[in-house]
Amino acid sequence: MTHSRATFNSSLILLLLMIFGQLSAQAVYEDERYVPETDPLVLKKLEEWQDLKFGLLMHWGPYSQWGIVESWSICPEEYGWCERKKGSNPTNYFAYKKEYEGLQSTFDPVKFDPEKWAKAAKNAGMKYMVFTTKHHDGFSMFDSKYTDYKITDPKTPFSKNPRANITKEVFDAFRREGLWAGAYFSKPDWHHPNYWDPYYPPRDRNVNYEPEANPEKWNKFVEFTHNQILELLTDYGKVDILWLDGGWVAKTPKSEITSWYDQQLVNNDNGYLKHRIVNQDIHMDELVEKAREKQPGLIVVDRAVHGKNQNYLTPENRVPEKALPYPWESCIIAGGGWSYAFNANYMSAKKAVHTLVDIVAKGGNLLLNIAPSPEGEWDQGAYNLLQGIGNWMDTNSEAIYGTKAIAPYKYEKVCLTSKPDGTLYLIYLMDEGQEMLPDTIEFVGLPKENIRKATFLGSHGKVKWKKEGDTTVFTIPSSAQNSLKGTVAFTIKLN
Repeated sequence: MTHSRATFNSSLILLLLMIFGQLSAQAVYEDERYVPETDPLVLKKLEEWQDLKFGLLMHWGPYSQWGIVESWSICPEEYGWCERKKGSNPTNYFAYKKEYEGLQSTFDPVKFDPEKWAKAAKNAGMKYMVFTTKHHDGFSMFDSKYTDYKITDPKTPFSKNPRANITKEVFDAFRREGLWAGAYFSKPDWHHPNYWDPYYPPRDRNVNYEPEANPEKWNKFVEFTHNQILELLTDYGKVDILWLDGGWVAKTPKSEITSWYDQQLVNNDNGYLKHRIVNQDIHMDELVEKAREKQPGLIVVDRAVHGKNQNYLTPENRVPEKALPYPWESCIIAGGGWSYAFNANYMSAKKAVHTLVDIVAKGGNLLLNIAPSPEGEWDQGAYNLLQGIGNWMDTNSEAIYGTKAIAPYKYEKVCLTSKPDGTLYLIYLMDEGQEMLPDTIEFVGLPKENIRKATFLGSHGKVKWKKEGDTTVFTIPSSAQNSLKGTVAFTIKLN
């Protein structure tokens, strides 16, 4: 055939591009261009947020009754997390979606106790909270006047409960404990007829019609989205963070491969081939301006959308390999999945502390996800985990809050943090099963030449040290062995 050579060359080029993309996509995302904020109130707020270091994320909705991956099973994509496994007829998409949406009529979390959650989060050392006010399925966990697919609608049994406006109750409970309140909000809405028009079957996660060819319909959806977000920023007290998910809903020229698709390529082979790119201009600049009229200084996180409305970046369920030159936060699952999973196994306190220390040493924040049950409870494993983190933070939080990343960040099993006054902290991460401390700890490349004293945080006494070229050697006294036995990590303060 006359086009065989051209076809072969095109295929080879595509294959090479895909291989290169897979190798470089991680680096592309880690070195993402960052557009700094210019609003002085936001800059001040963002600096304060970077000092908080540790927060809580909660995914919760009617889907918790099935123990599935949030909204994703109603998305007609072929990924494992979209597989339909529950309901009476999972092989029939439309019957499944109807049954899924019917979960509204059985969602009755009568054991809902946000005060208990807030106290546990505070005792663990968490300083802010981000709650899913609406996930992609469109179910509103707040009393929105723009939809009846919500927690307070009469079709929802919990609507009769005096605490039915769950988002308000959560925000109030956590603010009373001194934590910042953040609103997770999904830009796509797979329930709304102006996003997934019922005339057409949904094709994938995107809007199921062409917005540019149907401007009136699309503008109605934009108006709906703005209205819901402004409700949250008007009627629910002080909101510190607007955490927007669904990065594919953005103003995206079809010729442009965005950071969202680069990021997906890391997680999914052939990611470029599996997603349509649809221009879904939701008028974000206008929305942010209106939002900050309601909440001056509001931090906005338009996740995975390159530009000035992504005040910090959010690596998902992973920790970057290096320090990043902009504000960032790793969101990490504590146990099970993002949403509630029956019989979930939670990470150990040691792993959680090591994750927190690794992130903080690289200049980031940790947003740890815990998912409530259908009844409105946390698993005991979640409480045990937070208590273990809190026990460690009681002694070592000085090395976490208000610190900055400083090169070389980490040497072997020791992480480095610093305070603005020049104080340094070396945090030694104990191996799993390690009971005894080493006789000496070494760190190569400490940035401070003249260390006056070295002490353990807590009441564990002084530490002897000496310089050997670029290496600083710390000798662990035998008296510290017993007092530090069983710890997950310990800290040496240098000042």
